[in-house]
Amino acid sequence: PRPPPARQDGRVSDLAADPSVLSDADLAVRLVTEAVALAARMREGSDLDVRSKTSVSDVVTAADHAAEALVVDMLRRLRPEDGLLGEEGTDEPGISGRRWVIDPVDGTYNFASGSDYWCSAVALLDGDTLVLGAVAHARDGVLVGGPDLPTTWNGFVVEPVRDVDVTTVGAATYLHPGNVSDAHVREPFLRAAALPATLRMHGSGSMDLVGVVTGRLGAWFQHSTPAWDWLPGAALVRGAGGAAEQVDVAGLRWSLAGGPQAVAALREALEDDA
Repeated sequence: PRPPPARQDGRVSDLAADPSVLSDADLAVRLVTEAVALAARMREGSDLDVRSKTSVSDVVTAADHAAEALVVDMLRRLRPEDGLLGEEGTDEPGISGRRWVIDPVDGTYNFASGSDYWCSAVALLDGDTLVLGAVAHARDGVLVGGPDLPTTWNGFVVEPVRDVDVTTVGAATYLHPGNVSDAHVREPFLRAAALPATLRMHGSGSMDLVGVVTGRLGAWFQHSTPAWDWLPGAALVRGAGGAAEQVDVAGLRWSLAGGPQAVAALREALEDDA
């Protein structure tokens, strides 16, 4: 795994006084950098107002809402014609054909539990085309990239995602305990899970995908991944020369990322129901 390069704090904030001149990539960096800083400050306070959504492990905090509001407000001012989709309820169609997808705090259960395995993330779509993604971590800094934008980490271009046999690498994934009894989830999962050298289950899709980009993980797979947990990291993986794709198996959509060899092997395992 590669250590984070020296952070380039202020690289975006120090640009022209008129923020409307920011490129989409620099704006994305600014959005996630300010969102993650706000959430981190709020976590240092005494009351995050943690509430359950769909289960005891699916939670939302006051920081999620505040960070999403910050990002939404900036985008309404700086990209007023673009659509917005946020995990915490923002849904605005826009008129440009472009849409920003926002995850103010990805890994909220970790965030609320005191773990540092969480981040803030955004992605930009033009129609159905993924343009870019950005992910910020309070300690390691920010990554930005996309299919036509080489992924950078704190301003430095990352090394390409390694294209190696999946059996030689660790893979991250997630399976909710309630899905273990569902054969249409369990069986494809077990086929894919049997391939990597080891598995990790940390509870933040964007952080896992950052792990693929930075070499801390070799691959990632998960079913039924929401757009805000998939698109930011998928853009980073593609911008680093890796593969990020989705496949439908037994009525579920699985998201896969890693080197091309690893993704091909995981896809084959998921689809092999013989």
